[in-house]
Order: sequence, then structure tokens, then C-alpha cells
Amino acid sequence: MSIDPKQHLDKRFGTAPVFLTAISTILGAILFLRFGYAVGTLGFIGVVLIIIVGHLVTIPTALAISELATNKRVEGGGEYFIISRSFGLNIGGTIGIALFLSQAISVAFYVIAFTEAFEYLFNWAATDLGWMLPRQVVSVPVMALLSLMILKKGANLGVKTLYVVATILAISLIMFFLGKPTENAIQDFSIGNLQIRNTKDFFVVFAIIFPAFTGMTAGVGLSGDLKNPARSIPIGTISATIIGMVIYFFVIWKLASSASPQEMIDHQLIMGKIALGGAFIIPIGLAASTISSAIGSIMVAPRTLQALAGDQTLPSKKVNDWLCSGRGIDNEPYNASLVTCVIALVFVALGNVNAVAQIISMFFMVTYGSLCLISFLNHFGSPPSYRPSFKSRWLFSLVGFVAAVYVMFKISTIFALLAILVMFIVYLYIDNYHRDRQGVSSIFMNAFYQLNRNLQVYLQQRHKKNTQQEWRPSALCISTDSFKRDAAFQTLNWISYKYGFGTYIHKIPGYFSNETNEKAHHSLEQLRERFDADLNHVFVDTLISPSYTSAIAQSIQIPGISGMENNLVLLEFAKYEPDGLDDIIDNFGLIDAGGFDIGIIASSTQSVYFKGGIHIWIRSTDYDNANLMILLSYIILAHPDWKKSNIKIFQVYREDQYESFRKTQEQLLQSGRLPITEHNIQWILEDSGVSFRSLVNEHSRNAGLTMIGFQIEQVKHEGEDVFKGYDGIGQILFIHSNKNLEIN
Repeated sequence: MSIDPKQHLDKRFGTAPVFLTAISTILGAILFLRFGYAVGTLGFIGVVLIIIVGHLVTIPTALAISELATNKRVEGGGEYFIISRSFGLNIGGTIGIALFLSQAISVAFYVIAFTEAFEYLFNWAATDLGWMLPRQVVSVPVMALLSLMILKKGANLGVKTLYVVATILAISLIMFFLGKPTENAIQDFSIGNLQIRNTKDFFVVFAIIFPAFTGMTAGVGLSGDLKNPARSIPIGTISATIIGMVIYFFVIWKLASSASPQEMIDHQLIMGKIALGGAFIIPIGLAASTISSAIGSIMVAPRTLQALAGDQTLPSKKVNDWLCSGRGIDNEPYNASLVTCVIALVFVALGNVNAVAQIISMFFMVTYGSLCLISFLNHFGSPPSYRPSFKSRWLFSLVGFVAAVYVMFKISTIFALLAILVMFIVYLYIDNYHRDRQGVSSIFMNAFYQLNRNLQVYLQQRHKKNTQQEWRPSALCISTDSFKRDAAFQTLNWISYKYGFGTYIHKIPGYFSNETNEKAHHSLEQLRERFDADLNHVFVDTLISPSYTSAIAQSIQIPGISGMENNLVLLEFAKYEPDGLDDIIDNFGLIDAGGFDIGIIASSTQSVYFKGGIHIWIRSTDYDNANLMILLSYIILAHPDWKKSNIKIFQVYREDQYESFRKTQEQLLQSGRLPITEHNIQWILEDSGVSFRSLVNEHSRNAGLTMIGFQIEQVKHEGEDVFKGYDGIGQILFIHSNKNLEIN
């Protein structure tokens, strides 16, 4: 079930809630509690670098969200909606579940950080009363009260509260900037004497303060409650990101110029020692920032869960319907809010979410990287439907994606791998539960199409004649009996698996019309299902044509899907039913005129005995065919079906030819031109009393595949008899090489 847009609902929020939710999370707990430690450890320049690296992720993500939000209407679920409608519901659901858990646990993280505003209370109780109060004395009641408020009043109360706490936050920052340096502050602080300290701890500190940068998408989760998401999301998100970054620079400058490094490391609330009235105003600011961040998360997380349930992501329809249902005309996610509050309360009661916080950061990084990747793929794939009114640049999105992945592993390789593993397991479960939603999303298809288009043009522009480059097969197979037997497709697939390229054409008799066109589409779907397997590397298509000759004439003019011209044409007949052999012979001249090598597959009722290997028969008349047969056999052996097989060459010679043949083959073996050993070659002297067919039937009766060369002139004289009389063996591949091929 897809998310109902619910156009009748009152979309009541403008841009301000998006901005306030984001900025209050950006200027949150980490700013007050950890920026001093960061500056004290690395110095001003070191933290500047951290801010720059962090915003290599956040700014491209903000631009990507703004771009995606102006391309089409973003419904409930914010980031989840964008990701799921771009990557598909199964991948989107996987990321969405991780995103929801991160948002829900973030509520607990901010509430626990909120209790640090009461540090003086805990110190007083310990010093004067001898009570070592746990942080839960404050955090649990606060979480319970916050849950009650959200469940009772919903997002309206949350947004109203945001205005109040944002005002307090602004006042506390102003008082901080008006404050005076401490007695131990560096007296001669200036740009000229700044330096980076403790560079080995750069990414340790980065991991500590990076969660401060993750708040810029907090307002996107309100998308389902916005009057105009295409306007509010870009303005609110980008402005909060830029303003937050500027404030960061001023805060670390004020810290570096107002306190000594040791003071900043030793005192968690060093801002309180600097700010005007800091003993009172900074704890109030910390409380405001953390509670506003908690409110932002507790408004956003339920909407993500509601959107996930609306897409039937969870395994139970009853659970999905219960979580999806809203309250009132605003569709307030009451049930999803209840679940979010319970999760947050559990983690608040545990009291320590430091380890979980790293996993949270990983899930957020996956989300940001996904958003940047979506933007990049849309730029690269260039779908006509992608027409955002706000346009970023593909390079920014690519940088954001790469930076997100890089930062994940620099923060913690273990937690990065753990997060990826968890998400992979969740994806496997969702993909198994929703098998009907399998398939590559259009965003990937558009990128593949664009990549293929560029590669095709590039290869054509750089094309050289085959004589100037290493030969590899680009084979075209034409068959009218695809639903009777698989020999033609199987042989083409062996050739195409690793070294070659294959196009399989199923001929449909008749002239092009609505009826035959519909039949062609139906046949193509049947063939795709018939040949659908991981080991199949063949492009399958259909062709409507009134005759076999016209089908061949049309097919050999089709460009190869690999970007190189087709050079080998495969045709097929059944040894037990050789009715179509005359059509094949009649068209040799047509194929040969195009400069193509020719392969004739004589299929057998016997199953292929792969352990029997590939037998190649070379006669004195096969000088031009020998190398092509040897090379094709080597290419076929690369297919897993033939992994326990080998090549065996039967060299049929006249007595006067032995020395010259032997010398030539020894040279090829010594130079490595033949991919076999001397033990794989058997010499057979021609005997006028024993026919060539008898030799083949005798020696190759257990072969998996037998290759025999032929000449066009030979077919002109002998006709169908060239390909008949081999009833004692299995499948045969007759080969005619248009020119002598060198084995490189």
C-alpha cells in the first residue's frame, strides 16, 4: 500500500518550523558540551578543518534535499519519502527503518544531554547532602513529561515550544559572545600564532563533535505537515546549515581567544565561565538547545514511522495499519508517536547511549550519503522527469556521497561495518517479505542507460578494425525454435559468459502489425523467464520477419550491444529434424558477404556431457578454421559448466603433411599461442578406407561438444551432407572462419 497523499488534510506549517527544527538541532548539545574540548585538544585551526570536512557532507546533502524536494511534492516521511521513491520501497524501507531508530534514539540522546544543564544540582547534592544522584532523576521525568506533551498536543505544541527555546538559545549565544576571557586565556591570541595541536587525535575529536552537524535535515521530516514543501525545505534547510556553520566559526574563535586549552579540556561547560552571567545563562541555553533538539526529533521520528507503515514495510498488516492511522484532521501520528516515546524512554532509563550514539551517526551518514547519491544519479541518468526548480551540481552531490562514506569509516570502521551489516540483514528480510516489489528502481536504470549510451558512443568513436586489435567474439544467434530446444541459446551463452558478447534473436514469422508486435512482446517476456539465470550473459530480443533470409539480412545489420560490430553469426538445426538446414545453407553467401564468421549448431537429443570436454577436429582443409575453433573452445571453457573439462585436438593429416604440421604446432605450443599442452593433441593419419565421419563418431562419442570446420565451397558441392552423418555423437558446432585468425 502506498502512502496516501491525503490532500484534504490541513497542511499548516510554513518555512519557520523547518528552519527552527534544523538550527536548534545544529546548535545543540554538542556545541555547548564538546566544542570547548575540541578546541582545547586540536586548537582553533584544527576545529576549523573539522567543520569544513563535516560540511563536505552536510552542505551537499542540504543542496541535494533542496533539489529533490523541488522536483516533486514530498509527502509524509521527509527523507524516507525521498529515498524510497528513488531507490525503491525495499531499499528505501531498509534505510527508513534505520533512520527512524536513529531519530527515536536521538530523542533519548538529547534528553540525557539535557540533564547536563543540571550539573550544579548534582554537584550540590553530592557535596552538601552526600547524595550521588543518578542522571535518571532528571532525565526520566523530563522524557515522560515531553512524551505526555507530544501525545496530548501533537506537533502544534512542539512547534510553539520551538519558538520559545530558539529565543532562549539565541539569547544564551549572545551572552556568550558578550563575555570576557578567563584569567588563564592566551594573552597574545591572533591569527599569526595559531596552529594545529595533537593531529593524531583529529578523527577522534571529529567523531565526538560530528553529531552536531547532523541536525540540518531535522526539519525535512515535517514534510507531510508543510503547506509548500518545495519552498520550505530548501529555504529552511540550506539557511539553517549555512547559519549554523557561520555560528560554529564564531563560537570556536571565541573559545580559543577566551580560555586556555587546559581549561577547555577540563571544564565541560567552559562556555559558562566565559559568558556574561554564564553560571545561569549557559545551563539555560544548554537546556533550551537539548530540549529543542529532542522536540525536533520527537516530532520527526513518528512521521518517518507513519510513512514506513503506510508503505506496509513492517511484516504485519495490522501493525502497519495501526501505526499508519493518524488522529484528527491533521493526521497526527499518535500511535507512531507512542512507539517513539516508548523507545526513547527505554534508552533514557538505561542512561548511557554513547555506544548507540555511534551507530546513530552511522545510520545518519547512510541517510545523507543516500540522498547525495540520489541527486548524483539523477544528474547522471538525466531522466526527462527530473526537472527541479532548485538545481545543485552533480559534483557537489558526488563529493557529499564520497565524503559520507569516508567519514563513516574514519569515525569507526567497526561501527560502520556493523551498521552496514544490520541494514543488509534488514534489507534481506524486507526483500524476502515483499518479493513482489523486487526489481531495479528507475533511478538505477536511468544511470545504466546513460552509462551504456556514453560507452557505446565512446567505443564507436574509438573503433578500430578487428585486424588491429585482439579478437573477441561478438556473436549474433538467430533461431526460430527457441521454445523447442535450448541448444542455440546455451552455446551462445557459453561464448558470451566471460570473454565475448552475445545477442540472441528469436524470429517470429510474418509482417509487422499490431498482432505480431503483441506476439513479439509476449514471446520476449517468455524468453526472459525461460533464460533467467545468474549464469546467463546474453541479450535476448525478438524480430518479426516474413522469411528466414530477410531475418538474417536484418539481424546482421544490427549493431552489437557491446559497442563493437558483430563478427560471428550462429545458426542452429536439430540433427534429428534437419528441416531448416536448407534455409541455413541458402544464406551462407549473404552472411559471408558481410565478412562474418559462421557457426552452425547441430543440436542433439543427448544431454551435454561436460566432463567429456571439447573435441576439435582439424583437417588439411581447415587451415583457416583451426585457430578460430581453438580460440572459441578456450572461451567456452571459461563458463562454469565446463570448469572440469579440457580441450582435445584431433589433427587429421596426410603422410606428406605430418612434419610441417608438427613443426607449426610445436612453435605455437612453445610460444604459448595454443592454450593447451602437447598431451591434448592426437594425430590421426588419413586412411582412404575410413571416412572422416567415422573417425569423429568413433573418437568423440563421449565429447561434451565437438567442433568441426567447413568451407563455403565445400557446402556448394556437397550441400546438406556436410553437416549430416554425425549421429553417434552429441552436440556439434560447425565453424567457418571468414579469414585466418591469429591467436594472440
